[in-house]
Amino acid sequence: MNLRSYSKITSPHYSDLCRRSEAIACFVLFAFTLFSFCSCAIPDDIPYPTVEAEITDIDVEGLCEGPSEEGSSVVIDAPKKRIKVYVDDLVDVAHLKIKNISTTNDAAVIVGDTVLFPSSTYPTGKLPVHSQGMFVRLDCRHPLPVILRTWQDYEWTLTVEQIIQRTVEVEGQVGNAVVDPDSRVAIIYVNQSQDLSKIKVNKFSLGGEHGTVTPDPTKQAYVDFTTFQRFNVKYGWSDTTYPWTVYVYTTEASVEATAAQATNAKGAAVISGSRPNGVNPTVEYKAATDAAWTAVDPSEVRYPTSTSYEVVLDKLHTDVQYVYRVTFNGKVIEGEAFYFQGEQLENSSFENWTVQDKNGHQLYLPWGADDEPYWDSGNHGATTVGSSNTTYVDEDGRRYANLQSKYIVIKFAAGNIFTGKYLKTDGSNGVLSFGRPFTSRPQKLQFDFQYQTSPITRTGGDWKDVWSKYISRSMYENIKGEPDSCSVYIALGDWEPEDYNGTACPYLIRTKASEFQVLDKKDPHTIAYAQMTCGENVTAWKTEQLTLEYYNDRTPKYIIVVAASSKYGDYFTGGENSLMKVDDFKLIY
Repeated sequence: MNLRSYSKITSPHYSDLCRRSEAIACFVLFAFTLFSFCSCAIPDDIPYPTVEAEITDIDVEGLCEGPSEEGSSVVIDAPKKRIKVYVDDLVDVAHLKIKNISTTNDAAVIVGDTVLFPSSTYPTGKLPVHSQGMFVRLDCRHPLPVILRTWQDYEWTLTVEQIIQRTVEVEGQVGNAVVDPDSRVAIIYVNQSQDLSKIKVNKFSLGGEHGTVTPDPTKQAYVDFTTFQRFNVKYGWSDTTYPWTVYVYTTEASVEATAAQATNAKGAAVISGSRPNGVNPTVEYKAATDAAWTAVDPSEVRYPTSTSYEVVLDKLHTDVQYVYRVTFNGKVIEGEAFYFQGEQLENSSFENWTVQDKNGHQLYLPWGADDEPYWDSGNHGATTVGSSNTTYVDEDGRRYANLQSKYIVIKFAAGNIFTGKYLKTDGSNGVLSFGRPFTSRPQKLQFDFQYQTSPITRTGGDWKDVWSKYISRSMYENIKGEPDSCSVYIALGDWEPEDYNGTACPYLIRTKASEFQVLDKKDPHTIAYAQMTCGENVTAWKTEQLTLEYYNDRTPKYIIVVAASSKYGDYFTGGENSLMKVDDFKLIY
């Protein structure tokens, strides 16, 4: 036994020491417990993180292609938080089966009292599932509010539109039948010479493509419509029959013709109208000041129904007034004069801007507070450590985009503006989505600009340490001291969108050296391209036109327009005092 152990046992004060130690320990434990309890009473005022959520896709039973102006079966409008779905005539929209909903950030999906969880929660990857493990069926006859829940709630609207192709055509018909599905009434007009007691019915799909009509009038030689007739109609999704009433009247009207003065989805003027059943018109058009008419090739006249026609004209010039005429069996009908309005770039004069505070700096955004973004710039990255280098200026009665090249703390940045979206700042580099939806084929891009060049003082940034297949290290050094150049280019293409964190990007751009990706005009999906560079001072406003070179006859899906105060800004190369002013972009057809 050592001396220390012995003294513990034999010391007369040992018991008192133990009791005192126990008392002190109890006091410390009580104080710690009291502190812990009090600390729990401190208000939790730490804000929840902001986690945004969007719907990226939806799958329901009976999906079908939407109208021609929509095309897709699912149309998502993320800025307005709306999603529209088109379904065929085989489904009951009052009990529509929802197969799958995809969201960003695994947001919970809530419709009424039904909670639909993210698909990643389930091994099958199928969403939604009901709490009992069943597919959810929703009443989609009216727009539905849909809540996406992360730490916050985001309210979307789901609209389902059922496509039921109701076609009614009889011999001697004038114009399209009037079909009212709510009152279940159809009215057909025929010419005055038509015998109402002997009406030959060619098409009669009141129940849609997959519905049935009893009795079927197309199976009869003739139908007596001197008075109204009743038919029983069954829809594709139901065994229930519904009574319809059909009237046939004679009319003095023979044919009408109209011209659309707006553009359709492909940037074209549309001449359309009604026609006597089975009669094909001759369509001609010309500039109002011309003497000669141009006849539309008969193969280019479309006939949506036996009583209608449609001609699409897409090889016209803007700012030119046109007239047209339509001939039926020797009878000429002249239409109203119209102008062709080709697709244009939104906010093309840069009148609308929003200015926000970011990291103590002003972030200039090239769209109005209530507008959907169309243009964007590299300001999102610049304001991480400095001020915006793409701004607007009001001067001499005009507002224009002001693109300034700068060295911002750690890296050179060219002033720039582009059609698309800035996605992310990766370190000191940017990830961008170039392109906006566009389906026309313009001939030229016109714009106004001024430019102040400066000697190239910055060459490459991170690129000094990376050998690139696009531009070599030695090339940077060789152009140092030379005059900087501004650049504007336009590209049309049908590129396949690339997904980036839930965003479909027509053309993904990366400026990080190890992942470098810029626009390649030799990409097989590039349809047309044109570029201007200027390396000298332009002190007064100059109007420039770029003529597009088309590589093929395909229809574009997207348009990319980029302006930059330094041509090699993508490579962090240029002059620190280069300044480009740009205004009034216009597409010429």
